[in-house]
Amino acid sequence: MADYIYTMEIRLTPDQQRGVTLVQDIARAAGMNIYLTGGAVRDIISGFPIRDLDFSVQGNPLKLQKDLEKAGVKIAGVDDDFKTLYLGLPGNVRAEISMARIEHYEKAGKPPIISPATLIEDLRRRDFTVNAMALSLNPGSRGLLMDPFNGAADIEAKLIRVLHNYAFVEDPSRLIRATRFAARFHWPIEERTQARYESAKENNYIEYITNKAVGYEIEQLAYEEDPLHIVRVLEKEGWLKILNPHWTSAKVDTAQLGQLLKTRQQMNELGYAPDPAPAVMYFLTARLADKDIADMRKQIPRKDLVEAWRDLEDHAKELAKRLVGKEAATPSRAWKLLSEARPEMILFLSLTARQQAVTQKIKSFFTKWRQVQQKVPLPEMTELHITPQLPEYPKIAHDVFMLLLDGKLRSRTETLKYLKPLAPPPPPPPPPPPPKRGRAAKAAAAEAAAAVAAAAVAAASVAGKKKGKGPAAVSPVAAKAKAEGSKVNASPKLEKAKTGKAAAVATSKPVATGKKDKSKKKH
Repeated sequence: MADYIYTMEIRLTPDQQRGVTLVQDIARAAGMNIYLTGGAVRDIISGFPIRDLDFSVQGNPLKLQKDLEKAGVKIAGVDDDFKTLYLGLPGNVRAEISMARIEHYEKAGKPPIISPATLIEDLRRRDFTVNAMALSLNPGSRGLLMDPFNGAADIEAKLIRVLHNYAFVEDPSRLIRATRFAARFHWPIEERTQARYESAKENNYIEYITNKAVGYEIEQLAYEEDPLHIVRVLEKEGWLKILNPHWTSAKVDTAQLGQLLKTRQQMNELGYAPDPAPAVMYFLTARLADKDIADMRKQIPRKDLVEAWRDLEDHAKELAKRLVGKEAATPSRAWKLLSEARPEMILFLSLTARQQAVTQKIKSFFTKWRQVQQKVPLPEMTELHITPQLPEYPKIAHDVFMLLLDGKLRSRTETLKYLKPLAPPPPPPPPPPPPKRGRAAKAAAAEAAAAVAAAAVAAASVAGKKKGKGPAAVSPVAAKAKAEGSKVNASPKLEKAKTGKAAAVATSKPVATGKKDKSKKKH
């Protein structure tokens, strides 16, 4: 049980994980059992990219609409007949919530009769075994995989297999879906399924397809990783003209479509996640008449996709106009404008812009200007201790980047002049070492006295030079000895002896010489 939850968590993107948590919490609060179903479970197990999230609830999901909107979910479409909500979750995550139901077909080509059902009954009415699986998101059974038709085995065998003999008769759109899955996954259609497929095709059951099913299949092309390949396979099977009578691969702008997918990949590598679906539809129908495009838009169930596709050109023209105006007159302003623009607009405009200034700024935004951004932090910032630990560092780094873009910090001198007022104060000096004791203290005192004596001798030598005397060279050893000698002479006994000797000299009488005595005698 836990293995499938672990697989789900590591396979979903962070935005998709948050979307699952949000939807399951709202459904639980409303007292509804909720399951991850269909293509989402298939892609989690198979390892293919998870395109969108499909949920099934035991209850009416339309009652959750207000709570979902309060939680920041965009309602992209509502199907009252099938009790389905099409959602745009935060982070550009597509999802839909459907009621667990039974579908009863009275006649081919007519919509089925819908009634609520258990989750297992809901799985039985689905199209292919690989889509008839569910993963419980409910307390007590969270992580339980329900796979009544052994879809996991068909995923391992890489086969497309219908659930029952009347699958293509009840819903002819499954003919188109089987072709689309086989082309996307490069999986063959299982032998008996292929026989039923050929029989339904030969009996022209496709003429009973509903407009709602046509719209759903058109929409799914917008989300394919390689839509041109899918279109060509559908055209070969004769299904493309079912989606629109005038639609052929020749109506597709193949060059721009290929460049779109390449540019999208480059943007993903730089951390952008544009939704290419509106631009994909734009290039898939580039050479179709306006009326055909309008008819296709009416059939698509997701109205947010229709709106984005319809307004794509107008929004791109508006962004191009701003890029050539004063708002983007400098590189820093252009960077700010493009950073705030929707990634989808940048993606589309990079392919369709006709003004050299616009294409050059978009190219610089993804290349040259990012190389400038990688230079921050500058060596001068590190030198002045302007580091990410500072609260104001993000603003300083951003301002430095903007000045670099505009060429206002060309030299080290200019950079230091700008950064010095922003630098933090220097750190305080380290505290002094603790005082030494015992023999270490005496040794330190002796070294200090020797240093003082050496400084005195050096000062005397300098003074002697100024008076014209020769320098008196005194070695450090002699200076130390002299300092130690002064300390010995200071002892009390030696001082007393010196004092006595001096007194004796002072009181002694001069000694008379012989000549002096004789002279006195004569007189």
